[in-house]
This record gives sequence, structure tokens and C-alpha cells, in this order.
Amino acid sequence: MTTNLESYRALALQVTCHAVNQTSNRHEARSLMQNSINRLAQQIAASIAFIGFDCRLIVLPEYFLTGFPMGDSLLGWAEKACIEMAGAEYEALAKIAQKHKIFLAGNAYEVDPNFPGLYFQTCFIIDPSGSIVLRYRRLNSLFAPTPHDVWDKYLDCYGLEGVFPVAKTEIGNLAALASEEILYPEVARCLAMRGAEIFVHSTSEVYNKNLTPKDAAKITRAVENMAYVVSANTAGVANIAIPIASADGGSKIIDHRGIVLAETGAGESMAAFAEIDLVALRRDRRRPGLNNLLSRQRFELYAESYQQSHFYPANTMLETEVDRKHFLQTQQATIERLSQLGII
Repeated sequence: MTTNLESYRALALQVTCHAVNQTSNRHEARSLMQNSINRLAQQIAASIAFIGFDCRLIVLPEYFLTGFPMGDSLLGWAEKACIEMAGAEYEALAKIAQKHKIFLAGNAYEVDPNFPGLYFQTCFIIDPSGSIVLRYRRLNSLFAPTPHDVWDKYLDCYGLEGVFPVAKTEIGNLAALASEEILYPEVARCLAMRGAEIFVHSTSEVYNKNLTPKDAAKITRAVENMAYVVSANTAGVANIAIPIASADGGSKIIDHRGIVLAETGAGESMAAFAEIDLVALRRDRRRPGLNNLLSRQRFELYAESYQQSHFYPANTMLETEVDRKHFLQTQQATIERLSQLGII
């Protein structure tokens, strides 16, 4: 029997992504992924030994096993770089979680037998038993399929709770945000509506000493939802034409008051670790007053405006095969329609 923890340490582990873009086939890509997992196993073990064995949550960067598609077709990337829902890569990561008794969160490109020919960018959380307790598919992406692109069928398969999953665990109510989705307040809000207390944020982004839009959003999402944000960035993306340090640095942990508890600079690092104080979070969520923003939300005020508004269309990939031109073409059509309506 497990008991809920009052506090523990979390780590946003900043590691280099070794991209598979230059591999010529699935076998080579899988070999490179396995090498990355083997390297991670050593880094996680050493990090826990340094931080302490009360480190119960480790978050890995965005697409840490593969990098992102550059010039690959949808089918080509699905075949070469996307892992299966019960594949060997998840099994290997599950063994790490089991060995160290941790919750291990990350992000990968994943195929789903319900949607042949497509893939989704998936955030996952593996619990200390090795089970996947959360699978969240990125909802906003400019160049990759999302559940919204096959919306009707996706709801039939997984329901709305599968679109906005929250894992209620011994270390708190966990939810995931993928990369730039930190910029979309509605995603985090829908997860907070379902009880999310800790957002695990796998990202690969430009790091800057000045406040970036994403860093501003991380603080904002924490404050407006009264939740922790554990944000793990890449320590660069290797094996692609883009300079390696273009997405490197700034992994951080932010508490429910918007205070940055820990942050790292550039390069591979385990410096971004901090305490998650569930007692303080839950006490503040239950305390009446001006600062309890979550309890003061009046969602009914906004529901009709959302219901009446139609921006980026749903189901555009439900019936027909598309190529990568589809994404920008759909966005351009949306911009033109909103312009004609006088909205933008």
C-alpha cells in the first residue's frame, strides 16, 4: 500500500537529444534510441545519488529520444522514429522507473493503431511500478498531427478525459504540457479543472538571459492555476544541421506562487531540482482570499464565447491522407477567414 507524500524532490533533467534524422532506417534509429536510454539510465542513477533518494519525479526534455522531423514525410517519420504504445523503448524506460522507484516523465513521437499513417507527439508518465499512468497527446502543433486533426474519432476512442488526462498519484495530481503548449492557457486550464497540481513540461526551446515568452508563460501557468511547473529543456539537439546549442538551457522548477525554485544554465545538468511541497500547495488552494485565483474562476462567463468561435478547424486529417504542406495551408486559410470576418 502506498501513502501520499507531503513533500519530495523533483528534477528537470537537462540532457542532450541525439537526433535520429540522419539514420537511414528503423533499425539504425532504434539503436540510437537505445543508446540514449542507456546513457539516461546512468545519468538518472547518478543524479538521484547526488540529490537524494527522496527524488521521486524526474522530467525529461521534449522528443529526447529522436529529435524532430526535418524533411521527413509523415509516413517516413512514423516508420523510422515513432515508438509503439507498448514498445521496447517504453519497457526500457519503465525498468529505470522501477529500479529507482521514481515517476519518470518524458515526451516522444508515438504511433497509435487506431490512426494508421499518422503519429502523435506524446507526453507520458511512468510510475514506480513501471506502468504508464498518463499519456497526453499534444493538441497544438504547427507541423505534426494532433488529436484535434482527427477530433471526432479521437473522442470516440479516448473520450474527453483521454484528451486532458490527470494522473492522481501518491506524489500529487500530475498532468503534462508539451513544449510550446505552455503558451496556450486553455490547455493548462482544462487540466487544472480536472485537479492537476503539478505540470510536467517537456520542452526544447531557445534559452535566453532575458525573459522569453515561454518562460513568462511558465510563471503565468503556475500562478493562474496554483500549480507547480517542472520544465525540462534539452541540452542541445545533436546530429542535425541546426547548431547544437540552439535549444539549450534554462530547465527550471516553479512553485504555485510563481517563484522559480531552481534553474540551470546551458549544457547537460541536474541542477534544476527542488522540493515539491504538496501540503503548502493544498493549503493555499483551500485558503479563502484574494490570491486564491483557482477558486475565483467563473468559467460560465467564457463558455459561450468559446462555443461560438471557430478558428483552426477540427478533423482536417480525418478522412484524407495529407502531406506536410497541409499544415501551413490550413493555417493560411484560417488567417484569411479570420481576416475576412474582421477578427484579425
